[in-house]
Amino acid sequence: MRVPRTPDRLRPRSVRAKIVALLMLPIVSLMALWGFAAVTTASSIGALETAKDVNSELLTPVGDFVTALQGERSATLRYVAAPSGSGLAALKTARTATDKAASALLDGVNASSSDAALLDAGLPARITRLQSDAGGLPTLRTEVGVKGAEPSAAFTKYSAIIEHGFSVTGALTGDQNTDATSEARVVLELSRAREAVSQEQALLTAGRGTGTLTTNQYALFAGAVATQRSLLKPAVADLKSEHRAAYNSVLESDSYTRLQAVENRVRSAGPGASAVSAGLVAGWDGSVSAVLKGLTKAEAGAGTAAAAKANPFGWATLGASGVAVVLGLVGVLLSLLVSVLVGRGLIVELLDLRNSALEVAGRRLPQAMRRLHAGQGVDIDLEAPMRRLVGDELAQVGTALTAVQRAALKAASERAELLSGISGVYVSLARRSQVLLHRQLDLLSTMEQRQQDVLELQDLYRVDYLATRMRRHSESLLILSGIAPGRGWRTPIPLADVLRAAVAEIEDATRVQIWAVPRVSVAGGSVADVIHLLAELVENAAAFSPPSAKVQLRAARMRDGVLIEVEDSGFGMNEEAMADANRKIQAQKVDLLDAKQIGLFVVNRLAERQGLRVELRQSPNGGVTAAVLIPEQLLRDDMPVHDRAVAEGGVQGRGRSLAPASALIPRQRLSGNGA
Repeated sequence: MRVPRTPDRLRPRSVRAKIVALLMLPIVSLMALWGFAAVTTASSIGALETAKDVNSELLTPVGDFVTALQGERSATLRYVAAPSGSGLAALKTARTATDKAASALLDGVNASSSDAALLDAGLPARITRLQSDAGGLPTLRTEVGVKGAEPSAAFTKYSAIIEHGFSVTGALTGDQNTDATSEARVVLELSRAREAVSQEQALLTAGRGTGTLTTNQYALFAGAVATQRSLLKPAVADLKSEHRAAYNSVLESDSYTRLQAVENRVRSAGPGASAVSAGLVAGWDGSVSAVLKGLTKAEAGAGTAAAAKANPFGWATLGASGVAVVLGLVGVLLSLLVSVLVGRGLIVELLDLRNSALEVAGRRLPQAMRRLHAGQGVDIDLEAPMRRLVGDELAQVGTALTAVQRAALKAASERAELLSGISGVYVSLARRSQVLLHRQLDLLSTMEQRQQDVLELQDLYRVDYLATRMRRHSESLLILSGIAPGRGWRTPIPLADVLRAAVAEIEDATRVQIWAVPRVSVAGGSVADVIHLLAELVENAAAFSPPSAKVQLRAARMRDGVLIEVEDSGFGMNEEAMADANRKIQAQKVDLLDAKQIGLFVVNRLAERQGLRVELRQSPNGGVTAAVLIPEQLLRDDMPVHDRAVAEGGVQGRGRSLAPASALIPRQRLSGNGA
């Protein structure tokens, strides 16, 4: 499976960026985990704070209001069923408690800092309805709390308001789950179970006041009993253990046992007067009051009271998440510290290693190479002191770089020694060959002057040519070794003589056609090198073109000097081969171990020594044109005295003269003043 490549613009470029990216990835991951733990812990603290605010501002006032309404409902039904002075006093007391609870409820709603809509979408409407119920209590009391009013109507209307209170509590239970409280829904079920007991109390109170339990009242009583028994014990089982004990003490008390006995007897008696007879409901008032009081107290401990006492920063709230936040923060700080220290040290070591490698590759090694090429000695131990293979991997890389540098210097030193030895061999062979060739040329010159037979003379000319060519090759060895050949002239030589002398040193001189030549002379000190350079180029042109093709030799006066072109009609060169040849001609250094195209290296050395510019380019005829620019400082406009003799067919000077290039073999050979 092919892994997709990262876009180049997203890749870190420098070593510093790569190391920072490498070290930052685990740190960012650790910070993300720490941030998650911190956010979770902060959310827990915020949830508990919100729960405390909701409990103190809404739940507690609503619960107190519901409890007060339950007491007022019972007192109202008692007074309506059997008006009496004690009943009226109890009713007034209950109403006073309800008014106080209603006032606290309204104050809590107005002072609430929690957004009701965020807690539950339907909560604002439910709170508004409960507020309306609290504000409408005086009207409700006027309607149902007078003598002769129907108890069922009072029961229904009070129960409706209480149900509205439970609806508000139910909407608030979504954010009431904290470690300090039991499940809010369970506490709400227990509240409804307490409401069922309160309904039982109100219904039996009304029945006892009228002396009979109507069918409707009996049905409501039986339903309340069923609701209470279906909710109370199962909900208690779902409480936390510390909250369950308070409810169990109520359920296991004698009051609850007597309460259940009365409930059973009333349900068995059915509707009518017998259901509320003194024998059946004996002990009811005390039992139901004790049970309601115990349920109210247990409910407060399991719900709002416990939440109010909860510590947002205590172990119960923070717990393991708080420890994770603290340890995570410590881990993040330690990771940052270690990453900065390790990363900085690694970056410094890598940058030092890079700078050292660049110093070696860009300055020290090239300088040492240049000294070696110049024939100077190099102390390898001083240039690249060997380090011991100790330390970490980066130190070992530095040691390896030093070893590579030493190997390169050693190889270059050995190569320089080899080249020096080869150069010495070149010089020795060239000197010996020159001595023999000059003696041979002198002997041939004497024989040519004595010989009268034309055929024999032509053969002697051919041997003379071969000796001249061998002398040029010997001079090439000296040139490649950096030594000037012995030939030279003191006075300027006409350019025409120079061109003809160069043509005379190749084998197929008749194939070279010399065009009109500018009337200028070449400085005597440069004549030998120019002749040698042109001879190499003309010989190449003749060798790489068909035997029947002519080699064109042209010269033209330019602003910067004289341009000489040697053009052949051969097969030409491709761009790569021509570029390689031009590089060899124009290179500052030559490789004596490269045996290919030695003539190009000879041209390179001669052009550099005399300041000539040489370039190969494509010829319009399909071959190759070699262009040589002789600079102005090597030219003389004043023609020598023997220029007229050249026009007549030869040059008279010291030694021998050169015949026109149209001849098969030069009749006379131009010699210098040196051996």
